[in-house]
Amino acid sequence: MQSTTAICPSLFNATDAQDGILSRIRLPAGLITALQCQLICKIINQFGINQFGSGEVQITNRANLQIRTSEALSEHTLRDLQDYFLASSCPETDGLRNIMASPTAGIDSQALVNTIPLVKQWNFYLLDHPELAILSNKFSVCFDGGESIKVSDRPNDICFKAVGSLSEVETSPEIYFSLQLSSQVVGILIPYSQVIIVLAALTQVYRDYTEQRLAQASTNLRSRPPRLRELLNDLGIEKYLDLVTEKITSRSPSIPLKKGEEENNSAPPFTRGAGGDQNLEPQIEKPSPLAPVPLGERGTRVYQHLGVHDQRQSGFAYIGVVVPLGRLTTSQLQGLAELAKQYGGGALRLTPWQNILLTDIAIANLAKVTELIANLGLSISPTHPYAAIAACSGTTGCKSAHTDTQQDAKAIASYLEKCIELEFPINLHFSGCDKSCAQHYASDIAIVGQDSRTYKIYVGDGEIDFGRELYAECMTEELPQLMESLINIYQSQRQPEQSFREFVNQWDLPTLRQELQGVISHA
Repeated sequence: MQSTTAICPSLFNATDAQDGILSRIRLPAGLITALQCQLICKIINQFGINQFGSGEVQITNRANLQIRTSEALSEHTLRDLQDYFLASSCPETDGLRNIMASPTAGIDSQALVNTIPLVKQWNFYLLDHPELAILSNKFSVCFDGGESIKVSDRPNDICFKAVGSLSEVETSPEIYFSLQLSSQVVGILIPYSQVIIVLAALTQVYRDYTEQRLAQASTNLRSRPPRLRELLNDLGIEKYLDLVTEKITSRSPSIPLKKGEEENNSAPPFTRGAGGDQNLEPQIEKPSPLAPVPLGERGTRVYQHLGVHDQRQSGFAYIGVVVPLGRLTTSQLQGLAELAKQYGGGALRLTPWQNILLTDIAIANLAKVTELIANLGLSISPTHPYAAIAACSGTTGCKSAHTDTQQDAKAIASYLEKCIELEFPINLHFSGCDKSCAQHYASDIAIVGQDSRTYKIYVGDGEIDFGRELYAECMTEELPQLMESLINIYQSQRQPEQSFREFVNQWDLPTLRQELQGVISHA
C-alpha cells in the first residue's frame, strides 16, 4: 500500500494534501507513451474524482506527472504502474528527482547530440543501485545536448552540457560535455562515452559523504541527507573531483566500465582545467573553473517550444501545446495521446515549463492535428494568457503556501483572455510563498503570496530573484486589473521587438506606480 507521509511526494510515498493524495510519477526526460497515458487516465478515473472536482493530471517544472487521488494507491495499482514502466522496479530510488533533458532532445536541429540514450542509461543505473536511496530526494541530474530549447539553465546538482567535439584528436571526433556542479561550471570536459562512468563516480562519492554525515548525526532523529551543495561547501570542488578520480581508477564495482575497456586502464575519463594538452583544445571557448551559469540564459526560452516547429528529421515537425497551469483533464490527456498515436511518434513529451510536445508530425498533417488540439480546448499560441502563467500548487496542495495560487492564476488568465490580446509573450509567475517552487528562473512579473488575501508584486530584474518590488501589498481581487494595466502600458509604449523585461527595467518604479494610480486601492 502507498505511504502518504512524504513532505516531497513520490509515487511510493505520497503526500496527503488538501485536494487529495498527491503522487508524483517520475518520467525520465518527460517522455510518456500513449499506452502509459491510458493507464494513468484509468487510475485517475477510478480514484481521482473527489469533493474538489473531477480528476486531473498536472505537469511539474521537472517534467514529472502529478496525480491526485481520493485514496492511497493499492499495491495492485502500484504493480500495474511498474509493469507499464511508470514506477521504478526499485522503490527505494523512485523518490529521487526526475532526470532532465531538453524536451526536444533528438529532434532539435541545433543539438550537438541526442541525450535520451544517456537519460535511459542513468535511469537503468539507478535501478541497479538501491544503495543510492540514502541520497537526498532533491538529488537531480540533467543532460543538455546543446538544443535550442535548453535545460542547462535549470537548477540541478549535476549537469552535463554538450559543448562540441575536440579538434585533431581522432578521425571521428567525439562530443564532449562540460560539467556543472550545483549550477557552477567547473572546467571539466568529459567525452560522451565516459559520461555515465563519471556520473556514477560523482554519485558514489556523494553517497559515501552522505553515509558519513548521517552516521555522525545518528543521535539526531530529525537528521536529513545532505544536499550535494553541502558536500561542495565542505570538501570543495577540487577535493570532490580528486575523490571521483580515485573511484574511477580504483575500479569500484559500482562504477561501470566503458565497453571493451580493460580493468587495469587507469586513465581518468575527463580533461581537467582550462589549460592542459594543446591537442585537447576544444573547438569552442573553454569555461573558466567555477564560473556561474550565465544569468542571461535563464528563463529566455519559456515560450520557444510552443507552436509549430520543424524537426531535424526532414518532413516532420513538432507542436508545442499550452497546458493551463500544467493541468489536464483525463479526456484531454487521452485525446493528446491518441493524436500522438495516430499522427505522431506514439509518445508525448512533457516540458519543464508544464506544457506538452507532440512530435514526429508529418508536415501534411499539421493543419489537421492543430485543429484537433483546438477541439480538446487547448491552444498552441505562445501569446495565449495561459502560456504566460506559471503557478505553484498553492494552499490546496502545499502547507507552505499562503495563497490559493492556482485559483488566483486562473482568475487572471480568464480575465486577460476576455479583455486583451498579447502581442509578445510575457511571463507571470505565481508563488504561494518565497520558495519559488513553480519557477526557478526570473520572471517578467512575479506575484508572491504574503497571506490568504494579499500578494507582493515584482517586475523585471532586481537584487533578488523575484525582481524589483513594485507593490508590497496587493489584494487578490485587484490582480486581474493590475495585470491588464501593466500589459497595456507595455504594449502601447514599448519599442518594436522590446520585451517586457527590457521595457520595465528602464522605468523608475515611482513613475510606473504613478501610471498605475487608481488600480491598487492603497497606492
